[in-house]
Amino acid sequence: MKTTLKLSVKSKILAAACLMLALASCKKETKLPPESLSSATALKTNAIGTNGPKGVCYVEVNSNDLRNVAKYTLTNGSPLFDIGIIFAANINFNTSSRTAELFFNPQVTNVLSNRDTYVKPLQDKGIKVLLSILGNHQGAGMTNFTSMASAQAFAQQLSNAVSTYGLDGIDFDDEYSDYGNNGTTQPNDSSFVFLVTALRELMPSKIISFYFYGPAASRLSYQGVTVGSKVNYSWNAIYGTYSTPAVPGLAKSNLGPAAIDITATSAGTAASLATRTVSDGYGIYLYYNLPNADSHTYLSNISNALYGFGTVYN
Repeated sequence: MKTTLKLSVKSKILAAACLMLALASCKKETKLPPESLSSATALKTNAIGTNGPKGVCYVEVNSNDLRNVAKYTLTNGSPLFDIGIIFAANINFNTSSRTAELFFNPQVTNVLSNRDTYVKPLQDKGIKVLLSILGNHQGAGMTNFTSMASAQAFAQQLSNAVSTYGLDGIDFDDEYSDYGNNGTTQPNDSSFVFLVTALRELMPSKIISFYFYGPAASRLSYQGVTVGSKVNYSWNAIYGTYSTPAVPGLAKSNLGPAAIDITATSAGTAASLATRTVSDGYGIYLYYNLPNADSHTYLSNISNALYGFGTVYN
């Protein structure tokens, strides 16, 4: 799960909303479309310009610069990271309309509003940029939508954000929602499936990923539809460990069992997890908490194991 640093950052989020769209709820539940409509796993699975697992990197933009993702290359010239994730936007709860609302704190707002400065430099190198979504202690989350209509309304907000800010997709992280606050409901079996189904319909060619943690991790199918048929990737959430996410519908090439915290996981452990990722044939290696400081020596231990190339800091 996320570190103590991450929790403290979330608790200090300032009350500034950039995108606040009202949602319309509906009590009548809609049946899901068949899985055959999904094209979730159509993306290429190799790293940019190199055979091997994709590198996925979360950046705490409250304290670190997203542009650091583009500063690291392999010695063959390819980017080290294939996907950079803006951590994080939130699901807030509007107590008047009793609906979920997408919320950006000032740091996330700065990154998105200045996409040419922070996002485009990554995309120009072929790196995909996702926006991570998680709770904000207000009772609203990805697993307690009570109808397809309410899930669709929030999915529309997410799709609008991706379109408005020129992003490559959405990452779901079911943490810090504090389900039950403000009189909200507890997690249910249909909500997360409704949400990813609705978002996939709105973003058929964009990336949807799942940080394998929280109530959503045990609510991955409903009415015969699996979350794995709608999302592209899922990865382990416990840093310094190796554990394959149990997401029905995703192949090994779309899963990441290895997860590290760059500032906390030892270099030896990180390299060992990289070696195991390759030997077991998985397609994702997850990095968390890329700092502003030059970390190329540490990262070289990983890249040598993943690709046979060291890492350079530009």
